[in-house]
Amino acid sequence: MVQVCVNGARGSTDGAAVPLSPQAVADSAAEAVAAGATDVHVHPKTPCGQDTLSPRVLAVTLEAIRAQVPAPVPVGVTTGAWAEPDPAARAARIRGWTVLPDHASVNWHEPGAEEVAAALIERGVGVEAGLWSGTDGTARFLRSPLAPRVLRVLAEVTDTDPATARDSARALLSGIGAAGGRPVLLHGEEDGTWPVLRLAGRLGLPTRIGLEDTLRLPDGRRAASNAELVAAASAEWTSARRYGCGGAR
Repeated sequence: MVQVCVNGARGSTDGAAVPLSPQAVADSAAEAVAAGATDVHVHPKTPCGQDTLSPRVLAVTLEAIRAQVPAPVPVGVTTGAWAEPDPAARAARIRGWTVLPDHASVNWHEPGAEEVAAALIERGVGVEAGLWSGTDGTARFLRSPLAPRVLRVLAEVTDTDPATARDSARALLSGIGAAGGRPVLLHGEEDGTWPVLRLAGRLGLPTRIGLEDTLRLPDGRRAASNAELVAAASAEWTSARRYGCGGAR
């Protein structure tokens, strides 16, 4: 599994390659799927480019993506606290969605994470439990009665130093352990993206890539699109998997 994280919290200052409008997001997602992505994660945006949980914006964005991305590729969204800081209001937004994503990420270190996850489960939306390194999210998740009910765990390595991100990833995975019996997707961000993705390949873990996590290809060049990142990630993951399965060290 390679999930494409299409845009994240990035905006127009991050370059023209980052898709912001529903149509641009849909175009980029479709290209990424054609390049090998098997799952889509997107941050719906207001016309001003801000992340939002608005039912109207969510509906327009999901409909645009599903018009171009063939079924059964799942499409998920964020529920990050920056899009709606008040947990009760965040859960209320979810209950007001008129078009539902296949899944949504919930950052377990954020206030109200369990309330938000419960609202998603009530609506039949899969929950991706975001467990960030350097936070108490893992400990809170492992204590949660909702842990066995999530779709998967997103192990997110926030260490952006390429020299240490891999070790941070191993520490995070060690803390997560059996993850409540749920699948684990491992990914990094910024300069830590590619070392962590290669580790995911060596361990045979699902991963993700996209302009949310990095703007650059493995060789440091600026990526022209999400599709270019997905193609590069598939090659890096496959190569690392061969290395992890018995290649010379």
